[in-house]
Amino acid sequence: QVQLVESGGGSVQTGDSLRLSCAASGITFSNYAMAWFRQAPGKEREFVAVLFRNTHTYYGDSVKGRFTISRGGVRNTVDLQMDTLRPEDTAVYYCAAGRAILSSIRNINAYAYWGQGTQVTVSA
Repeated sequence: QVQLVESGGGSVQTGDSLRLSCAASGITFSNYAMAWFRQAPGKEREFVAVLFRNTHTYYGDSVKGRFTISRGGVRNTVDLQMDTLRPEDTAVYYCAAGRAILSSIRNINAYAYWGQGTQVTVSA
């Protein structure tokens, strides 16, 4: 019933920008934390950004100042604007949804629903 679908990934060069989108069905954004995580080869899944209760945004330290999470132009979509991309941003990016409380928004276990991911590759 709940489905999250990411799109917008691709291959770019250092300094370029990409905009990812997550389309959600079966949930109401106001009742969930909507987040982006990423996972690079050989590394644990990393918190990137979250839109909490459709009002507040929080970011991981590695992307703060470069990435922006926001509601998309289409109802029940969440976007991730990624600017000044670096090779270390290369990863599969996942959209996630969960009934997280504020203190657990960075924890992958707080999210019950996940998309299949979209690949972002940044070349030097």
